[in-house]
Amino acid sequence: MKVLVPDLVPFEAAVDGVELVVFDPRLPISDEHVDARGLVVWGMPHDLLVDAARRLKQLEWLQLLSAGSDAALAVGFDERVAIMSGRSLHDAPVAEHALALTLAAARRLHTLVRAQIGHRWAGELGGVQPEPSPGVFSTLRDANVVVWGFGSIGTTLTPHLRGMGARVTGVGTRARVEGDVEVVTPADLPRILPHTDVVIMILPASPDTEAIMSAELIAGLPPHAWIVNVGRGTTIDEEALIVALREGRLGGAALDVTVEEPLPVTSPLWDLPNAILTPHAAGGRPLGAAELVVENLVAHLRGSELRNLVRPARKA
Repeated sequence: MKVLVPDLVPFEAAVDGVELVVFDPRLPISDEHVDARGLVVWGMPHDLLVDAARRLKQLEWLQLLSAGSDAALAVGFDERVAIMSGRSLHDAPVAEHALALTLAAARRLHTLVRAQIGHRWAGELGGVQPEPSPGVFSTLRDANVVVWGFGSIGTTLTPHLRGMGARVTGVGTRARVEGDVEVVTPADLPRILPHTDVVIMILPASPDTEAIMSAELIAGLPPHAWIVNVGRGTTIDEEALIVALREGRLGGAALDVTVEEPLPVTSPLWDLPNAILTPHAAGGRPLGAAELVVENLVAHLRGSELRNLVRPARKA
């Protein structure tokens, strides 16, 4: 079984019955390797992913190293191809980034950076400060934090939020208690958002999550609250968010993802003083990728259960 592995990820393992071929995911797959039956996807531009789906006629096993699988599911891989995600590979990096964005918002680093660029000593944010700061999200101590999309990244992030004094509520597709965290459903959001200081969104892109952070839900947040998004940009009604930020009906938004990426230079988000933007940088480091690839290759060859299966292969 020939399996193509991107050169962006260190991979030195050997698997019996598998010929591992290292390729450059930033270039079209060479004709000599279109007979591959397995493909590991990481760092592959959308047009080349479409090209791979069209040309790899013998493909039967597709391992993504990204947490999300929406792009691969949409480009037309044959239904006989089993598709697995990289869920869990990004838990620590994305949780770390989400925490960094949340703390940047609380400590108003966005305002301080603007002041630094302007050679202005931001005295209003230095020296003696009220605690708590009235009408401003300024600390995680006693803050109410909602983690929407409470999966493996959320469970990794929660102890860090709690360690800094926050109260955490998860939001998922079903109500439950995860460890000692109460997880509610989106139907409960109108009840809990008015008492929320930060919403951290870690949702995948899908028809069900399109603009799920709606204008109505944004309006339900208190005016000091922040939205932090490290999931997918399409999960927020971006126009409604911009209006709320402009009108001061929201404390701010820290966005690692946007509806269109790269964010167009014409987007109002660039110039809003209460927006923090990072260039889809939360992930980018699939930790444990080689181990997952080996595990799923062995499982595939044995016909056993595949880890992180998002679309099973249709039987011929």
